[in-house]
Amino acid sequence: MRYFFSPVERMLAFRYMRSRRAEGFISVIAWFSLAGITLGVATLIVVMSVMNGFRAELVGRILGLNGHVAVYSSQAGGIADFDQLALKITDMPDVIAVTPQIEGQVMATQNRVSIGAVVRGVRWSDLAVRKPLWDSLDEGDINRFRDENGVLIGREMAFKLGVKAGDSLTLTTAKGKATAFGTVPTRRKFKIAGVFHVGMYEYDSSFVFMPLDLSAAFLGYEKSVSGLEIYVSNPEQIATLRQSVRQVVGADLRVFDWIERNRSFLNALRVERNVMFLILTLIILVAAFNIISSMIMLVRSKNADIAVLRTMGASGGSIIRIFLMTGASIGIVGTFAGTVVGMLFCWNIDTIKQAIESLSGTELFAAEIYFLSNLPAKVDPQEVLMVVLMALGLSFLASLYPAWRASRIAPAEALRYE
Repeated sequence: MRYFFSPVERMLAFRYMRSRRAEGFISVIAWFSLAGITLGVATLIVVMSVMNGFRAELVGRILGLNGHVAVYSSQAGGIADFDQLALKITDMPDVIAVTPQIEGQVMATQNRVSIGAVVRGVRWSDLAVRKPLWDSLDEGDINRFRDENGVLIGREMAFKLGVKAGDSLTLTTAKGKATAFGTVPTRRKFKIAGVFHVGMYEYDSSFVFMPLDLSAAFLGYEKSVSGLEIYVSNPEQIATLRQSVRQVVGADLRVFDWIERNRSFLNALRVERNVMFLILTLIILVAAFNIISSMIMLVRSKNADIAVLRTMGASGGSIIRIFLMTGASIGIVGTFAGTVVGMLFCWNIDTIKQAIESLSGTELFAAEIYFLSNLPAKVDPQEVLMVVLMALGLSFLASLYPAWRASRIAPAEALRYE
């Protein structure tokens, strides 16, 4: 800054920033401008970080229990030669694992409580690739799932049904046996091998994992599976692999990647994020208008000072730099303060949420609505830099017009009535 502004210009600019009794109202407006920029920058950083955290957590948990690419049969009988097809896909580049899966909808009943659920039949060795699920289980849960043909249910489902590991659970499926009186639904009791908690309410409350052979007999799949889940090393670059998988599996099978399966959800997140950014930018814009009004009032109150400076030889560019520094300093201080406040808020957001909930006695973040059990925040340095540059740019632009007006003041006209 010292290379663009002379010591006299810096001295005058900082002097004008300090309030006097005569300019007390102007100082109040300047303080409101600083507070507005601080609030706008902090709010933008917090909201954008929370939106990034939402997307990262939701996508991570969705991909943790679902493959990056899914292969389904267009026929009711499922995929018969799934092991051979899985070996072909495993040989493709970037593929980590291919797991067969049987999926079906059931009714879970226990203790006179019935809820809808989704059964997923998997091999016990394929649980490891579903990292959120695997990390939530202990060795006993896995052994009971493997050796005793037990099922795994989510913590929320266990709470609703009033069951725990070791208890029994009754599952009813619409795929039953045909009799003279019609199709009779299949109803069986299963032992609960363990209770998992992946942190996503949808899975914790409605998913049941069952050994693959047991689910095949229960859901009516004979030597076939309903689909294959493919896990890759780079899920963000999935389009090329999806096309390669389609060529391998042929036209009889349908192939979907995780972006296609969650397109509406991801688009909703993107639109909400962009709209929130535009709306919250208005806070900084309003604060910039306050800078304009306070600077114009400051210039009018300093007409005589400006005229004296001009008669002493100060150039129009020097006057512009003085008032440009005065106005821009409000934006610089407000942006710096807002960045610090926003970062501190993001780093302690879950603690702050819990404190507010305990004081107000209300739940601010319902897992049933937002699908997550805690409030995530992921700070993106590029977005923080973009917010900072935008706030500084608006503050600079807001100071240009008042500074230019100050440089256009004619000394003779300003001193005529002094």
